[in-house]
Amino acid sequence: MGSKTPDDHQRSPNESSAGAAIANVNPSKSAAASGLIHGALEGQDEDGEDEDEDVVGADLKVDSQPSNGKKRKRKSNKRKKKKAPNGQQTTPPRVALTSLFNNDRYPDGEIVEYGTNDNNLQRTTAEELRHLSIVDNMDDDFLTDYRKAAEAHRQVRQYVQTIAKPGVSMTQLAQEIEDGVRALVGHQGVETGDALKAGMGFPTGLCLNNVAAHWTPNPGAKEVVLQYDDVLKVDFGVHVKGRIVDSAFTVAFNPAYDNLLAAVKAATNTGLKEAGVDARMDHISEAIQEVMESYEVELNRKTIPVKAVRNLCGHNILRYKIHGDKQVPFVKSTTSQRMEEGDVFAIETFGSTGKAYLRDEVGVYGYGRNELVSTAGIHHASAKSLLKSIDENFGTLVFSRRYLERIGAKNYHLGMRSLVSSGIVESYGPLVDVPGSYVAQFEHTVLLRPTCKEVISRGDDY
Repeated sequence: MGSKTPDDHQRSPNESSAGAAIANVNPSKSAAASGLIHGALEGQDEDGEDEDEDVVGADLKVDSQPSNGKKRKRKSNKRKKKKAPNGQQTTPPRVALTSLFNNDRYPDGEIVEYGTNDNNLQRTTAEELRHLSIVDNMDDDFLTDYRKAAEAHRQVRQYVQTIAKPGVSMTQLAQEIEDGVRALVGHQGVETGDALKAGMGFPTGLCLNNVAAHWTPNPGAKEVVLQYDDVLKVDFGVHVKGRIVDSAFTVAFNPAYDNLLAAVKAATNTGLKEAGVDARMDHISEAIQEVMESYEVELNRKTIPVKAVRNLCGHNILRYKIHGDKQVPFVKSTTSQRMEEGDVFAIETFGSTGKAYLRDEVGVYGYGRNELVSTAGIHHASAKSLLKSIDENFGTLVFSRRYLERIGAKNYHLGMRSLVSSGIVESYGPLVDVPGSYVAQFEHTVLLRPTCKEVISRGDDY
């Protein structure tokens, strides 16, 4: 889930959760690790615009897919669940992971040892190593929770890739993702507090074309159906006991977009390669931009450079909080922030054929509780009741309207408006580039363990 640039949504490193179940779970980091320098990124004006104002997206025109002229009968939307032998997953995935893995032994992520010759990645002193061998917050329970969440993500997304085809609706995709995640982690999130034990880390993002981030199907809204010429970003999170795995991928069917997807995937892998204990954000962001912008695409017989999106960032992840206080920009930036042992990062990149500077669009993606704002000013009974339900079921996890209605919330719009206007709850809307442009995204979660980094969400697919 993309984080907006620091000037938009800077968060404190010492934030604590609203609910008692998640209090004091995010210990503060040293000041040396959070020295973000505010201001415009290199090569930008103060308002974030660059010098090239004439670059816009290109509308892609392609012929329709061939047809034999025969009308096909509509298939029933009812998908039969394929049964699997004991110890194997079903299609779609609905068998809880605890039934598939003995003694909670879930697969490791991609383990990468820190380079012994790379001063940007290696541990620097024996004293630090001794300290880390004694004080290590990445214990067995931590790794078990993260690996379980990652395995749920892998199994669900691999199934979703088989049905994310032209003609599928965004509502169906979101439902398949969310049903699969809840079944695999063993928590349906209907009973009070159950969604805080394990489940969705944030609302499922299903963003098409110039919509870069933060769009999800809402109840009662007009249905959106995937088309052959669409570029679809699938971004969802899985959490187990507040340990959030954030991973995303892009689906496109028209080969005209191949280089766009290749650019963003390569840029994300570059970010993962450069990430590590003591790695500096300015070094990582410069490397990401260099790789991303070495690609170009041809649309409508016009060659268009792939640009790194300037006002979204990768981010660290805290317990029960998808966005921490550290950002990893996709463009060369001025910052003294660095990564530290024990950090968990969502390394993601967005590449665009448009202006690569996103604006807020009308609509609601989701909501997030801001526990730093006092609730003393709440007077409406509906707002008080809604806030109680939010705290008991989501805490500081970002949630959508679908998730509210799943737990039985009704007539909540007036109460939500009151909570949002008072700042107690933050509302997130879609982020879009210029019409006619196309944006792609790839993302993985990486654990910066003391002696190695673990790309926890890595799979055979990406």
